[in-house]
Amino acid sequence: MKRQRTEKLWREEKYRVMFHSQKHYNQLRLAMRDILPHEQIEQLIEDALQQIPTDGSMRNACQHMWGYFRKVATSEEKQKYEKLLITGQIPALLCFLQQLSIQYNITYLRQSTILKIPEE
Repeated sequence: MKRQRTEKLWREEKYRVMFHSQKHYNQLRLAMRDILPHEQIEQLIEDALQQIPTDGSMRNACQHMWGYFRKVATSEEKQKYEKLLITGQIPALLCFLQQLSIQYNITYLRQSTILKIPEE
C-alpha cells in the first residue's frame, strides 16, 4: 500500500523535479529503483524542489513533456511549441503543454503537479 503511495507521488512530481534539477531527478530515479522508504523519497523530492531551476533544466523538462505530443500535434502546435521553447517563454510553454494535455487527454501529464491548475 505504501509503495503505491510512493509511486503515485513520484508519478505526480517527476517532471517538476526534472524542471528544478536533472541531478536530483537522476537520484530519485535510482531511489525509486532501489525502493527507498516513502519518507526518504518525499525528502529527496523536497530537496529537489528547493533547487533554483536552470534554463537547461526547465527546457529539458518541457522537451520531455512535449514527447507525448510529438506524433499527434498539428503543425501549428509544433510551431507554437518551438517558438515558446526557443524564446524561453517557460510559463507560457507550461500553460501550452497543460492545454495540450487536456486537449489530447494525456492522463499522465494531467496528473503531473507541474501542469496542475491551482485550486481556487
